[in-house]
Amino acid sequence: MGKITSILQAAQQRARDLNLPYEGALFPDEAYELLQSAPGAKLVDVRSRAELDWVGRIPDAVEIEWASYPGMSLNPNFLAALGQQVDKESLVLFVCRTGVRSNTAAAAATGAGFLDCYNVLEGFQGEKDTEGHRNTTGGWCAAGLPWVQG
Repeated sequence: MGKITSILQAAQQRARDLNLPYEGALFPDEAYELLQSAPGAKLVDVRSRAELDWVGRIPDAVEIEWASYPGMSLNPNFLAALGQQVDKESLVLFVCRTGVRSNTAAAAATGAGFLDCYNVLEGFQGEKDTEGHRNTTGGWCAAGLPWVQG
């Protein structure tokens, strides 16, 4: 069994175990491996423009806000923008700050007919540590994966 297949199977099992309404749940390192190895895989970063500008970006990610800062009002054009930028048959990985908005985005995309949606658990920054800081406990940044300052 190839590496891509084993990552996808583990992610699909997590989704079943957690009763998630989309194909699978990935850890950041698994998501990165798929982006490097799976042809056509797309990472969709659903964080707000403010987060992208002030916190950092993941190179080559498709950036579509799920909600806008300030106030975090939902983006009514999210699914339309997704449909314009990502093929419905693609392997689509959703990421946000901690994995909550991307969970909702993956569910919405699945409901809109995207066939292969995965959430990136822990998100870009992970949960806060005992000092109240992010980027140290879980997440894309703590895993040492590529990102650039906004």
